[in-house]
Amino acid sequence: MKRDLYFSKPLINAAGSLGFAPDPRSGIPLDVFGAFVTNPVSLRPRLPTTHPSVTEFPGGFLMHTGLPNPGFSAVVKKYSAKWNRADLPIIVHLMADRPEETQRMVRELENVENVMAVQLGFAPLLADDIILLTLEMCLGEVPLIFALPHEQVLSLGRQLMDGGASAIGVASPRGTVYDKSGKFITGRMYGRSLFPRALDVVRSAAMIGLPIIGSGGIWSQADAEAMLKAGAIAVETDARLWVPGEAGISS
Repeated sequence: MKRDLYFSKPLINAAGSLGFAPDPRSGIPLDVFGAFVTNPVSLRPRLPTTHPSVTEFPGGFLMHTGLPNPGFSAVVKKYSAKWNRADLPIIVHLMADRPEETQRMVRELENVENVMAVQLGFAPLLADDIILLTLEMCLGEVPLIFALPHEQVLSLGRQLMDGGASAIGVASPRGTVYDKSGKFITGRMYGRSLFPRALDVVRSAAMIGLPIIGSGGIWSQADAEAMLKAGAIAVETDARLWVPGEAGISS
């Protein structure tokens, strides 16, 4: 039987912001969250990109890491006991570009204690039919959250919900900057300047009845409240958590 997706508190951390398991020593007051989202996990180990970068632009920064992780089996072996002991339910974020591999990971997570849901992230410009096939193959007991680029939230979200997805998330948008050395650098975008566009996406999604998790430029309690007022069922915060000594948003 499929489990329900329920948030005891509407604030969660975004994938990639706080590691693979809750850590009380992180300095982040974890009791403000309704769930903990893991770093992105791939089936096979991934090394960091050869040229990791953080590049500022007005109102934010662009980050390129390659999403390094030790691979699914190693993550489950190392962290599943910590997930089970955690005070927060766990949402495991999977890199879901290959439906067969994603299905294998989701099936294993159905048997891991305290895994509340699986969040699926996809490569930029991945075809709609691959994402829909992933849904079809991965449906089961664990609720599935599809983290989509802004453009696909509205164009694909309804089909995913009709097919059995539990919620739609908003993936970090990608961008390109021209750095001081004269090179183009691409990566994921973070920062306060993303908020107006993210809020518009959430509002538009909620207006057509999508259970949407707001994300992008959440920097204050007022930002989170605006997302919820626009119709979000929960709100993800990311880069604000990296400000030393502050979670940025209270419960």
